[in-house]
Amino acid sequence: MRGTTVPPGTPCPPPRAGELPMHRLEVPAPPAPPFAVGTFDEVGPLSRAEFPHRHTFHELVHVTGGTGAHVVDLTRRPLRPPHFGVITPGQVHQWAGVRGLTGHVVLFTDDFLLDHPADRELLRRLSEQPWLELDARADAAVTRLIADLVEEHRRGEESVLRALVHVLVVRAGRLLGTPPPAPAGAVAAEFARLAGRPDLGLWSVSAHAERIGVTPGHLTEAVKAATGRTAAQLLREARTREAQRFLLRTDLTVRQVATRVGFADPAYFCRFFRRETGLSPGDFRRGGEKHHN
Repeated sequence: MRGTTVPPGTPCPPPRAGELPMHRLEVPAPPAPPFAVGTFDEVGPLSRAEFPHRHTFHELVHVTGGTGAHVVDLTRRPLRPPHFGVITPGQVHQWAGVRGLTGHVVLFTDDFLLDHPADRELLRRLSEQPWLELDARADAAVTRLIADLVEEHRRGEESVLRALVHVLVVRAGRLLGTPPPAPAGAVAAEFARLAGRPDLGLWSVSAHAERIGVTPGHLTEAVKAATGRTAAQLLREARTREAQRFLLRTDLTVRQVATRVGFADPAYFCRFFRRETGLSPGDFRRGGEKHHN
């Protein structure tokens, strides 16, 4: 995916005023796969950044030790290792007051999931749940799988890496009681991927349909068949979630937030936000995280 990976050592581009840093995955030049695995120390300080930021890639986190908290979007979760968690592209997250953090992170872009595209939807579902607190048996199983990933990454066996990531994602879904999604058509799968990328600025069904290359009617039917929900409903939720991120994690004005999520009229944005959340943008910002913990 264009712009999701960069050569090692490439600095993050400065964000626009009031926005959040966007981290991209560092990989050697092709044919290296868009994948990385290592301890927090091996991956580097950005793997435990204490400032709000986003990724262009998926991050699977196995925390084996440490204190503090992890904040994803609007929710703060205390660390009680061992943990397993999922962060998907576009989510805002940060580590808060962490000390002695140990464990591994597994990083990969959407492109890496070509063999198992349904894993994208499962990862999205997992990212919306609290991080899993692993018992001894589950922790040992995750540890073995990540050790296998480290070994196969050293060997450069991309096909085996893809298979192992699939196994890790499916088993995480089992542990959290989240079954794999029913197979979805290519159109619905692409819609789900794009809807999870708020940085693209696609806020309408018609904009998504044009990007995918289908009619709005066909997109609506495909998404409804695959998810049981309408594309418009899913986009309203995505738009609201992105506005909440800006209100809580940046100092942008309400007018600026409205513009960032595609509203030319701030008054209409305020009505939309109140209808979706029950709060005005100002009340939501003043209330902060207490509404979501």
